[in-house]
Amino acid sequence: MPADPTPVLFVHGYWHGSWCWNEVIAEVASTGRCCLAVDMVGHGLRARRPESVNARPFDTEALATEASPVADVDLDQAGDLLASQIERLGRGGPVTVVAHSMGGTVLTRAVQQVPELVAHAVYLAAFMPASDVPAIAYIQTPENEGELVGPSLRADPTAIGALRLDPAAPDADYRGRLRETFYGDVDPGVADAAIGLLSPDAPAGIALGATTLTREGWGSVSRTYVTCARDMAIRPALQQKFIAEADAAFPDNPTSVVTLDASHSPFLSMPGEVAAIVGKLD
Repeated sequence: MPADPTPVLFVHGYWHGSWCWNEVIAEVASTGRCCLAVDMVGHGLRARRPESVNARPFDTEALATEASPVADVDLDQAGDLLASQIERLGRGGPVTVVAHSMGGTVLTRAVQQVPELVAHAVYLAAFMPASDVPAIAYIQTPENEGELVGPSLRADPTAIGALRLDPAAPDADYRGRLRETFYGDVDPGVADAAIGLLSPDAPAGIALGATTLTREGWGSVSRTYVTCARDMAIRPALQQKFIAEADAAFPDNPTSVVTLDASHSPFLSMPGEVAAIVGKLD
């Protein structure tokens, strides 16, 4: 590791929060490296829960139709917040940023905004959309066939403005599907605890937004993509599509690729391996 390695900022994906990086941060911090996990807009401490989630008696129709309290959140807000978080951690200097899942879309926007503040962009089983293409355009592509997020949604995103899960559902089959979707190789007890921490609503506006990428912006920053071979949320073929599109657009700055034999959430199933990948970056 360099004498003065860059700080590391961790960004979660849809429904998660900064909490999901706790084990990775413990590993990275033990090496003496400065690191921080943050909440995206509409998530974690910034999340807002629909009333129908906690209403008693529980009303499944209300859950399926109630407008989301985060329906007004979009990629512009998410990118601006992340850019400010990067600037604050780095205090004007460069930061390595690791993003998971839909957090990758937000990372792409922030890097395009402040490329001089990002030393390395790391996409961990993340959306890494091409220029002017919204993340949502990839979800139903042939490369993502077999994904389990869509079947887990409890409402029409176009009607409520969010992708809604029901983490508190008592239905054992539904909770089992959530475990398979996000935490297939995670200890069952840890997976159940993680499900309990998920926010019900993920703002659809983040996935609907797109970013124009330039050679001087996003295309100028070093990037690594960490693929997850057993991912049921972003299928491995789609992960490869992201890499291929990026390399075709910016061939002078190819993507470094690392592969983990993991499900969608290696920050919980193999935090040491994730930390080791980060530790090799300046």
